[in-house]
Amino acid sequence: MLILSFEDNEEHIINNILSCLNEETEVLRQQIVNKRKLIFDGLRIDEHKRIVVREDNEIELTYTEFEILLLLAQNAGIVFSKEQIYNRVWKEPYFGNHNIVMSHIRNIREKIEDNPSKPIYIQTVWGVGYRFNKNLSSGL
Repeated sequence: MLILSFEDNEEHIINNILSCLNEETEVLRQQIVNKRKLIFDGLRIDEHKRIVVREDNEIELTYTEFEILLLLAQNAGIVFSKEQIYNRVWKEPYFGNHNIVMSHIRNIREKIEDNPSKPIYIQTVWGVGYRFNKNLSSGL
């Protein structure tokens, strides 16, 4: 016959609670890590590792190119003006040099698009700015 004291029972309960908390913490940690991975048709962006993969080939992007792509991809379908992109990526006020943002967008397109002159990922909204194509499937 096994006789458990109140203290043994209490310790067992506490251990069970801690075990559940640890499991829940691990699930939440995995969800956070997975949220940092964006997957679209043929394109994967891993924010944590700062890696972009297109059709199983890793794409080399500069720091600024990665930040622009990440901003647009995390907000697929939302149009960002050149000013908004500049303010968010450079983290300083926009001073009117449209060419710097346009140049980075062009470089990104040359690296990730099959046909940079007919982009499917980063779309131009004429007279407004740029957006990431919201019609591409995304998931984890």
